[in-house]
Amino acid sequence: MGVNDSAVAAADPPFAGWPLAGGLTAVALAALLGIYHSTFLSMVEIWQRSDTFAHGFLVFPVTGWLVWRRRQRLAQLTPRPDYLALPVLAVLGLGWLVARLTGALVVEQLALIGLIAVTVWLMLGRRVVGELLFPLGFLVFAVPMGESLIPPLMAFTADFTTGMLRLVGIPVYREGTFFSIPSGDWSVVEACSGLRYLIASVTLGFLYAYLSYRSLLRRLAFLALAMVFPVIANGLRAFLIVMLAHLSDMKLAVGVDHLIYGWVFFGAVMLFLFWLGALWTEREPDRPTATPADPGPGKPADAKAFAFGLLATLAIAAVWPVRAAYLEQWSEARSGPVELVLPEGAGPWRAVATVFTDWEPSYKGADLETSRVYQDGRDTVELHVLYYRRQRQGEELINSRNVLIRQKHPVWKMPEEQPRRVQLNGRPVMVLQGRLNSPSQRLLTWRWYRIGGHYLVDEYAGKLLEARDRLLGRSSDEAAIVLATEAGDNPEAAAKVLQRFADAMLPSLELSLNRAAEP
Repeated sequence: MGVNDSAVAAADPPFAGWPLAGGLTAVALAALLGIYHSTFLSMVEIWQRSDTFAHGFLVFPVTGWLVWRRRQRLAQLTPRPDYLALPVLAVLGLGWLVARLTGALVVEQLALIGLIAVTVWLMLGRRVVGELLFPLGFLVFAVPMGESLIPPLMAFTADFTTGMLRLVGIPVYREGTFFSIPSGDWSVVEACSGLRYLIASVTLGFLYAYLSYRSLLRRLAFLALAMVFPVIANGLRAFLIVMLAHLSDMKLAVGVDHLIYGWVFFGAVMLFLFWLGALWTEREPDRPTATPADPGPGKPADAKAFAFGLLATLAIAAVWPVRAAYLEQWSEARSGPVELVLPEGAGPWRAVATVFTDWEPSYKGADLETSRVYQDGRDTVELHVLYYRRQRQGEELINSRNVLIRQKHPVWKMPEEQPRRVQLNGRPVMVLQGRLNSPSQRLLTWRWYRIGGHYLVDEYAGKLLEARDRLLGRSSDEAAIVLATEAGDNPEAAAKVLQRFADAMLPSLELSLNRAAEP
């Protein structure tokens, strides 16, 4: 006499099938971290060296605790492998490969977090991963990301601070993120952007919203507060620091007390935020024990199904690091020394042996850095080419650390840098136009990337071009091109000088770059 599935479900005790499923899932996750150990260790290294991302050490333990809190609910679900996750696993692996080859570390790390979540889905099934959706989503906070927010946060902080200073009647002279008041000069640097406050607030706010509310609307509302509060609070903090220094004749809030005050102020803001959130706390209701009518329980999967899921996970996961290692070795094998000779001149422009400026761009890891000064009888332009062939993590062309002027430069300042549409080789192209100032000189600069023969400034488009070339086994030679000329008090006139120089010189420069890229 047969037994139907509902009868089996009713007879199954809690945790049916979990010892085998849980054990093999743990093996799969451990193997996954072993296969992608370099990506995981890159996260740990950033947690160690950056106070902004030090909370990453707590994310995995907190995720384990969140899973443990759901143990009674999980006990009523029967784990079963879901092979529909296999193509998703493959897509994430391909995403990891593309990120690895292009040096997009954040995307590489996010792909690893995705692989962890999809492995749980593959091994335990959709119902289980649905129950663990928040704990698995919380793992995203282990990824050190958000640095792209620094420029807009710096701009907002400068706007807020100078606006408040004018509101209280203090005269302000401002250029970009630099401003002066009668008592002294100030600048909003990366550490003043408030990024670390924002990341800490969002991480804690995400966790607090999950633990304190059941309504999705309340959770989203509190998370929005956790995003907005620290940004405004950081602007207020910066304003109060400037006011303390101004009123104390630059004796307070200008040294270590500057940082101490910042964290004390942030702690008070977070306490107020949690107090506000506590006014709408919803208690978690007592959940009834699952019954045979619940959709979760059912006949446990056999050992063969879990073993196949484990082997399939490891096979798909291992393909991408092997492919990455092959492509990296191939690229390394064809990488010889860079031989690039800048042209002597073109049209009215001729190279001259003269010193034009003591400024130079700050780019890391370039295989070759070369520059030359050109004159046409009226104007002077300095050309810089930063050439990249052997790109590695931290030594790639598209990198946030590659800048025209490093933070807190003792001589030079860059009040602004904005996109501008110009003509390069007869085509409309976007470049980044910047203004650089020192006590003795004002420069106007244009800069752009040359990737796969294309001129562009969009970093995402640049990474996609890099990925295409790497996957197709094409040359990975790339360059940053920077032009600089005297700006004086008329930036538009200087821009016309750079346009005339680009019109005349770029065809010759292209020939030089093409020769350098030949095997």
